[in-house]
Amino acid sequence: MSQPVILNSEPVEVEGVQWLPSNLWSDEPPLESDFHRDQIDLLIQILRWWWRDREDIYVSGNLTVYYNQQQLKSRDFRGPDFFVVLGTEKKDPPRR
Repeated sequence: MSQPVILNSEPVEVEGVQWLPSNLWSDEPPLESDFHRDQIDLLIQILRWWWRDREDIYVSGNLTVYYNQQQLKSRDFRGPDFFVVLGTEKKDPPRR
């Protein structure tokens, strides 16, 4: 019979690597479940496929949307599960 794997829960020190904190503040509520996230992904993929031949639509999700530059410093912004922008230039996301 196989034995369960026990993982070390202590942080691992790696020279030259600075780990980000895991408790970053966010005003967004956590996703309800994996099913909720899968629904968001599915909706975005369906809409991208539906409008695949159009060059004036942008579909995405889980991104913070600011309405103007002044709102970058305020709390007047939204982080929708998904959104569609009509009448915009379709661009591929930047590669890292």
